[in-house]
Amino acid sequence: MFGLSSEKILILLVLAVFILGPERLPQYTRNFAQFIKKLRNMANTAQEQMKNELGEGYEDLDWKKLDPRQYDPRRIIREALLEDDTVPHSDLNQVKVKTQPKLEANELPPYDIEST
Repeated sequence: MFGLSSEKILILLVLAVFILGPERLPQYTRNFAQFIKKLRNMANTAQEQMKNELGEGYEDLDWKKLDPRQYDPRRIIREALLEDDTVPHSDLNQVKVKTQPKLEANELPPYDIEST
């Protein structure tokens, strides 16, 4: 829990007893317990609200599919561009791109009136 071992938690409890003293410790313990209960109640309320808003099939939802960190834009674009080709998946890195021929010194580049 939070990277704390049982020994560290015990040391923190002993320090709390010395710092707070036996007079204030029960009140702080009650306040901490109430805070934990409120936090748990908030989490349960949020979970219930999510179930109500998502409706049926909420439990079947695969949250990992909705994680945006799993998507690699380069892979998505590559697969979309090569979708119609019959290139095997293992050969995707070996696909060659056609390059335009280089222009001569005074040659004008091709111009398409419809593209502007």
